[in-house]
Amino acid sequence: MNAIPVRAGLSNFSNAWVLNGALLAVLLMLSCISLGIGSVSIGVTDWWSVILQQQATDLALRHQSIMQEIRLPRVVLAVLVGMSLGMAGAALQGLLRNPLAEPGLLGVSSSAGLGAVLCIYFGLWHWNPWLLPTVAMGCAAAATTVLYRIASKGASNLTLILAGVAMSSLAAALTSLAINLAPTPTDMQDIVLWLMGSLADRSFDEVRLCLPFIALGLLILAFSGRQLDALTLGEDEAASMGVNLPRLRAQIIAGTALCVGASVAVTGSIGFIGLVVPHLFRGLVGYRPSRLMLPSALGGAVLLLSADIALRLLSGRVELMLGVVTALIGAPFFFYLVVRERWRSR
Repeated sequence: MNAIPVRAGLSNFSNAWVLNGALLAVLLMLSCISLGIGSVSIGVTDWWSVILQQQATDLALRHQSIMQEIRLPRVVLAVLVGMSLGMAGAALQGLLRNPLAEPGLLGVSSSAGLGAVLCIYFGLWHWNPWLLPTVAMGCAAAATTVLYRIASKGASNLTLILAGVAMSSLAAALTSLAINLAPTPTDMQDIVLWLMGSLADRSFDEVRLCLPFIALGLLILAFSGRQLDALTLGEDEAASMGVNLPRLRAQIIAGTALCVGASVAVTGSIGFIGLVVPHLFRGLVGYRPSRLMLPSALGGAVLLLSADIALRLLSGRVELMLGVVTALIGAPFFFYLVVRERWRSR
């Protein structure tokens, strides 16, 4: 493991934890801001009293209802989904050894979205709400497995991206077919709005639905970091260092499917978080996958919560969709990465 090259940056363990601490502090600050903003402004002292239930006035009860039923679930979901997408992106980039790998770009998110749409379309989630994340995670796992099979054959970055685009296009076409065959215009509108990705109108029911799967997925991916360090040297070298490659592949695929599938099931498709965040912190942790996992998770939560706060402040009577905002941030960044990779390959 000592043979792994470490570039300049925050390469020692203590400084990496300084970065994690700073990200955690920013996340807590943004959470407080998110809890306070809205059509009804609730200051820090007010919502702290609401949480402790120190007042019983009509205004305090109204604030308590807003906090518990609207704002707090929104903040919790932003943190959970942001952490899952950020860590899943870092893990996929480490497994595929491709800096452009990301669940949204490679069709994993759209495949999970297809599974969720089919579950909604056929009314399966009315029988059992747990079927929604289960089907979404199954489709995400299938897409991740196909991508890994392609990457394991020595495919270039371009081939892998094209395969992801093809898979995403197929999932989008099947999703569009389901929308086209929707029995009523209302059902069609609900599916389209859900696919655009949003944290609005979510409750603790959605939090309870995704929390166990996301927590398990994050745990699985977090324990793959050390093995991904060895994989940076190549599969043969990693195997000679004692890394069980089949188990590592299954671990990343399972963790990604759990994180992405559960996230998409409750918020719809939110792209580019897993692409942008690992690139922001990779140089700061010495280019070590094991040290990139936690900053990517915290950074994903920070980025998603920041985007949600921005759209709530900038939106008028009609709130922008979160998936649209993250795409506006991530698409130019992706274009920059493609151009940079092209110049480096010359």
